[in-house]
This record gives sequence, structure tokens and C-alpha cells, in this order.
Amino acid sequence: MRTRAISATTALSALAGLILLLLTVLAPAAGARATGISDAAAALKQGPVYVDPGAADQLSKADADALAQKIEDADKPLFVAVLPANAQFPPEDLFQNLRTRTGITGLYAVRLGDGFDARADRSVMSRDAVENLVTSVRQPGVDARTELNDFVDQALPTLRGSAPASWGSTGADSGAPVGGLVVLGAVAAAGGAGAYAVVRQKRRRREAEEREALERLRVVVDEDITAFGEELERLDFHPAEAGADDAMRGDYERALDSYDKAKSLMGSATHPHDVRAVTEALEDGRWSLAVLAARRAGRPLPERRPPCFFDPRHGPSTADRTWTPAAGAARQVPVCAADATRLDEGRDPMARTVDTETGRRPYWEAGPAYGPWAGGYFGGGMLPGLLVGTMLGSMLATPAYAGEYGGGDFQDFQGGDFSGADFSSGDFGSGDFGGGGGFDGGGGFDGGGGF
Repeated sequence: MRTRAISATTALSALAGLILLLLTVLAPAAGARATGISDAAAALKQGPVYVDPGAADQLSKADADALAQKIEDADKPLFVAVLPANAQFPPEDLFQNLRTRTGITGLYAVRLGDGFDARADRSVMSRDAVENLVTSVRQPGVDARTELNDFVDQALPTLRGSAPASWGSTGADSGAPVGGLVVLGAVAAAGGAGAYAVVRQKRRRREAEEREALERLRVVVDEDITAFGEELERLDFHPAEAGADDAMRGDYERALDSYDKAKSLMGSATHPHDVRAVTEALEDGRWSLAVLAARRAGRPLPERRPPCFFDPRHGPSTADRTWTPAAGAARQVPVCAADATRLDEGRDPMARTVDTETGRRPYWEAGPAYGPWAGGYFGGGMLPGLLVGTMLGSMLATPAYAGEYGGGDFQDFQGGDFSGADFSSGDFGSGDFGGGGGFDGGGGFDGGGGF
């Protein structure tokens, strides 16, 4: 027994000596000034936030660490870089170069001097959604802390994918490559077995919550599919009827395809985020029916609009109306003709209700499980603005919701993976900064300063 104790002491001493040696060897590198895109990319591989030493006055270490923790808690592939506006970071091709060197699928947000912009791989966020988010947070003269936190809070709920495995628990990187040292110390102190048990417990809890959320959604989505099937039956359209042409037959065929697609997708759904594709198919189908109805009646084809906010089963909206939720602020929402009339007359709209612990409530007053359902109808970029101030909107705006419900997407592997330089250049392109989401035009950062 004494021999074993001595051996254990010797082993621990040797391990401590090895750690001390590594710290001695690597300490000079940790104190070195890290500049340039290559260093920013290397830091983002280790953690979600990088503040270049030349921009240290933009975001304090405490604020950067808090921002990094928020992203890590949400388990989302969101990368934030705070950089100085100097020759080391030329605006042209900055996002493409940063994305290429980092090599990880995700959403990249950059505060360059006083300006701000963002880009994303389409697998994690659409171009339009990125542009909407960037536009919503840009305010002249706003400080980096406020702007970046506003962007992160709005982006996390609608961002798909998971954080890369290369991230440790190091928080923000302030220009020093210390991530490896912290990870080494953590492994030596805690051991891999305990960390694995925590990860396994968290995964089991998340899987159980996914199953419960999916069952809640299944009831609502099945009602939607049934309602759309009844619409098809009431239509009473026959491809060979008098007056039918190829355009009408095409509309009808697309509606039928959407119906079949929605049933198939719901039948194979295994995660709540799968529901988004189902409601997207139903929205497409109802739009096809609206176009077909216009053709049969000889009316001008309607403008493509989102579905009625109060109940997507009402079909495509025809107008926008001001609506104020309980304890919320007024906002413009898309509404069908019937609900527009009700609101104009001072009556309540016909809201879609779902089961909750307190009885039937409008979906925007229900739990986070309905995020994927609403996201398929209204799209990630549009949804937060519609739901702000509501119960569901408040959940969408929290990192906890993004981490557990993925902002409507329980997606574990779609983002955060290493893809190297193999990504769509159309998303991160080669033009100048142009307002978020793509490199289609010139211009520059629209923040406090331009380039």
C-alpha cells in the first residue's frame, strides 16, 4: 500500500512538472501580440469571441468573456471578432479571408473600428436573415458592447447548428493563444471521466426535452395538415375542367405536392427542428392555392406575402395592421382580409390557439416548442420582430432557448463543423462590405464610421 502511495505521489509530481514545463515553454507565446487575420482565425477556433489587442478599447475583457459565455451556453456556431480599422484588416475580402482561415461553418460578426457587419454560411442562416439582423442592430454611435450583445441576442435563437468541438471553456480570446494552456490545466484537474458524465447527462436531458417538444408539435402540425387537405377538397378543381390551362394545372400540382411533402416530412420527423420544413411546405401549398384562385377568377395574381400572423391556416396575408400584444409594444403584422376587418372594427383577431398548462392560449403565449412551427411559416429573420414582447418572443431572445431549442432548430451537426475552404463563396464573397448577408454590392460598414 505504501509503495502504491509513493508511486501515485511520484506520478502526480511528474505530471505537475510536465505542466510546469509546458507553461514555461508556451508562456512567451501567450504574451505575444497577436495581430492579423491568421491570428484572429486561430483564436476563433478556440473560442467564440476574439478581441484584437489593437481594439482592446472597444470591448473590455470582462464584456468579451460574458459575450463568449453567452454563445457557448447556447452551443451555437457564432463567431465574433473585434478588430481595429488598420492596414492589418483591410475591409475588402475580410469576411472571406477570415472564414477561409477559420474553416468552420457558422455565422461571423465583425466589429471593425466603429463599423459592424456579418456573414453566414447558408446552412446556418439565410442571407436575408443575416441582413435583417445586421440592419436591426446598426445604430450611429452605438458602443461595441451594446451592438454586439444586441446582435448575439437576436442571432442565437434563429441560428442553426452547434458550436465546434474545438472550442474549450476559455471564454473570449484577447489576442493571446492561451486556450491550450487552460484546457490542459482543466484536464489535469478534473479528469476526462467527470466531463464525459456531465456531457452524457446533458445530452440525455436534451433528448428527453426534444421528444416532449416534438409530441406537442405533432398535434398542432397534424391539425394544420388536415386543414390544408380540407382546403384542397373544397377547391373542387379538376385539371380537365373547362377553362383550365397549364398555369392553373401547375398551381394545383404544386399544392398537391406540398400537401404530400408535408405529410411525409411530419411522418419522418424525429426532432422538433424537422417541423420547420413541414410548415414551410404548407405555406408554399397555400400560396399555390391563392394563385390558382386568382387565375380561376380572372383577378391579378397576388403579391407573395407571409401567411396571416394570427393563424397561418388563414392563408397568405393581404395587408399589414398594427397590433399590440398584452404588455407589449405595437408592431406591424401581416394579416388576412378577415382579421384586417376585425382589427379595423376594434375586435380581436381569430388567433390560433394551442394547448398549454393553463388551457388553450394563442401560440405566441405558449412555450418554446412552438418556435420551429412558427419559424417555418414566417422565417427566422422575420419572426423575432413579430414576436418581440410576447412569451414566445421572450424565449426566442434568450441564449437558453437557443441552446435547448435551437431557436426553432434542434440541429446538432449542421453548423460548427470544419469545412476548411470548402464553402459557398457567394455567402462570404469577394466584394466590399454591403450590409450583411452577402457581398453583392459596394459600400462599407454602416456603423459609426465608414471606409
